[in-house]
Amino acid sequence: MEGVGWIAAIIIGGLAGWLAGKLLDVRYGVLLNILLGIVGSVVATAILAQFHIEVAGGRLGYFITGFIGACLLIVLVKLVRR
Repeated sequence: MEGVGWIAAIIIGGLAGWLAGKLLDVRYGVLLNILLGIVGSVVATAILAQFHIEVAGGRLGYFITGFIGACLLIVLVKLVRR
C-alpha cells in the first residue's frame, strides 16, 4: 500500500491485530496480536492483490487489510495450536 510509512504501518497493523484478537476472543497476548496484525496486513495485501481487489488507499485501507489478515492468521494459529 502506498502512502503509509513504516511507523504508521506498525501502529495501524498493531491496532488491527489487537482489535482482531479482541473480536475473536483470543488470549495470545498483546504482543502476538500486534505482530499478527502487522504480518496480516502484508499477507492480506498480497492475497487481495492476486485477485485484483483493491481496498481504500492510505491508512484506512491498510487498517482494513490488516484487520482481515490478522483475523485469518489468528484463525490459522488457533488451528495449529490445537
